[in-house]
Amino acid sequence: MKLQRKMLQIVLLSSLLFMQGCVLDLRPLSDTLDTEISHLVEKEFDGMIVYVNQGNESKLYSAGWKNRKNKIPADPHALFKIASISKLYIAAATVKLVAAGQLSLDDHLNQLIPEVSGKIENADVITLRLLLQHRSGIPEFIYHPDFVNHDPEESYLATASIIYDQPADFKPDQKYKYSNTNYLLIGEILDRTLGYSHHLYIKNEILLPLGLNNTYSLYSEVDPEKVMSGYYKGHEPDLKANDYTRPGGSMVATAEDVGLFLRALIDGSLLSPEEQALYSSVYVYEHTGWLSGYTSIARYEEDIDTVVVQFVNTSGKEIFWLKLENAYDRIVSILKKE
Repeated sequence: MKLQRKMLQIVLLSSLLFMQGCVLDLRPLSDTLDTEISHLVEKEFDGMIVYVNQGNESKLYSAGWKNRKNKIPADPHALFKIASISKLYIAAATVKLVAAGQLSLDDHLNQLIPEVSGKIENADVITLRLLLQHRSGIPEFIYHPDFVNHDPEESYLATASIIYDQPADFKPDQKYKYSNTNYLLIGEILDRTLGYSHHLYIKNEILLPLGLNNTYSLYSEVDPEKVMSGYYKGHEPDLKANDYTRPGGSMVATAEDVGLFLRALIDGSLLSPEEQALYSSVYVYEHTGWLSGYTSIARYEEDIDTVVVQFVNTSGKEIFWLKLENAYDRIVSILKKE
């Protein structure tokens, strides 16, 4: 996974260097993380929070603005929209139910959600395992032009109907292609299996046992004043009020809580040995997140036994992500020097 990530970064960086007028931060590393993060914010981002956990020691860093308009400094304890990092929690919840015998990774989509038969291609072949792994071939819903007109409070299947009757991107298990529709459908499957919201299950089975009192399933559950504002490059308004409620992208948390969750997911303190083996067979132990105004990275650096969570309340066009990865790599390089 790390080799693939590095290869992707090298390809992207090579392409970027040929793009006129776009320059990454290639200056010498700062002596401290505080100095580095302050410089990164000064150059590129509105605000930034970084959480670092090395063994039994954890540190929080912040720079820039929590709210740019009101000149409120970045708060390392602020809540943040973690976007697709939410998928780690849903994957963990799913394997818990599989281990409990309430689901099977080999269950087929048309068995779990009969309504999609004949509407989602290959629903009789796609398994829960393939949904978790983004190997289903089901098209992405969030880029469909009709998505912006959908009610955030509508049912998950009403949202999924955007892609009904569309051809599959590929045959199931033939390749990998990230699609938020996979986790939208998993959210529906979990709700049906449980007989209640998977958000409550995640709270009771994951958040509360780990003492993660600053993690929430939905923006509507929190005091907006505690949430970091979000900005899009070249767009003035604060995007914090934009609500995303779909499974796999809806959660709100502090950087510390995300770091504690990721450490527990990795070290076996969250999952039983059986659950851990199941999780390792279907999903990754790191994730990035993107919502308009919010970008995030949560990773484990095995060679230095360190969890790093990077929150930036700025987003932009595709090329902007390279700057975020560059910032993350600089932070990790400083940690390796210490």
